[in-house]
Amino acid sequence: MASLSDRAASIRAGIRVEWLTIGWMILEAAVGIWAGLAARSVALIAFGLDSVIELVSATVVLVRLRVENRGPAMTAEQVEYAERRASRVVGWSLFALAAYVVVQSAYVLLTRAAPDASPAGIVLAVAALVVMPALVRAKRRIASALGSAALRGDAAEGVVCAYMAAMLLAGLVLRAAFGWWWADPVAALGIVYFIVREGREALEGERACC
Repeated sequence: MASLSDRAASIRAGIRVEWLTIGWMILEAAVGIWAGLAARSVALIAFGLDSVIELVSATVVLVRLRVENRGPAMTAEQVEYAERRASRVVGWSLFALAAYVVVQSAYVLLTRAAPDASPAGIVLAVAALVVMPALVRAKRRIASALGSAALRGDAAEGVVCAYMAAMLLAGLVLRAAFGWWWADPVAALGIVYFIVREGREALEGERACC
């Protein structure tokens, strides 16, 4: 069993990692949505919106870690209620995002409304593939030290983000290199799988808390 000093050090490390996550997600969301709107890319917009939802998740975990770091400022019931509410909001937001991606992708495929190439989107996807695995490894290590299910769940969302970045990169590169206009909506539909899985896990986490 970890000593109190070791646990305190792990909590502080977790707080630092969550602050880094929040900073990255703000950048990722801003660039993704901006570049997606500029290029009319469904996949990029979806990636940016998912980053907003992951930002909410990281903020919730940060609040929990800060509460433990400062002492028993909240009761266990209050923490549990906050977790359930956050899981519910995140879960249903992800389902709404998945519905948007399906409808918009179908529209693009039916109307052949080809998106423009997006160098900024390609750079963002490559950067996400570098940053997210590093954050995930740190969160898993700290979650194991703390026995924190919330931090493990946040790390799992990071894994999903990395998969989404790979899917996004494939679609953007195929569009830029070969002019395959349909690569973007198809990549967006591939991202839907990860969005729905993440939404289901969030709602299952809410029920587990009850």
